[in-house]
Amino acid sequence: MPVNRQLWIHTGKQGLHDITCRVADVVEQSGVEDGLCTLFLQHTSASLLIQENADPSARLDLENWLNRLVREDDPIYTHTLEGSDDMPAHIKTALTSVSLTIPITGGKLALGTWQGIYLWEHRRRGGRRSVIMHIS
Repeated sequence: MPVNRQLWIHTGKQGLHDITCRVADVVEQSGVEDGLCTLFLQHTSASLLIQENADPSARLDLENWLNRLVREDDPIYTHTLEGSDDMPAHIKTALTSVSLTIPITGGKLALGTWQGIYLWEHRRRGGRRSVIMHIS
């Protein structure tokens, strides 16, 4: 029987926020032995990512690279009412993803040894983010 849950994540600041344990806990409690876990982020200025979870410098380099690629205060932006980081956040989300699908095997997420699930907050001030989980 499918399981649906909503996770609220408080990001507080820009960057990669590890949500692996929270997702894994819901998967284990679901009782699903073999199936899929689909995650969907209900926002347009943040994204979901599977990334290196051992060395934090990999995540920092990724954040720095994307911030260099998509700069704030570009004069071509017309969507500026919500601050100088808003339009860049939308572009970063368009370049990444708001959904992930992860296999479940033996009642656990089938992530690789060095993989973690991250909510990537693209706004400087962060916020309260909603992730919808569907497990089947």
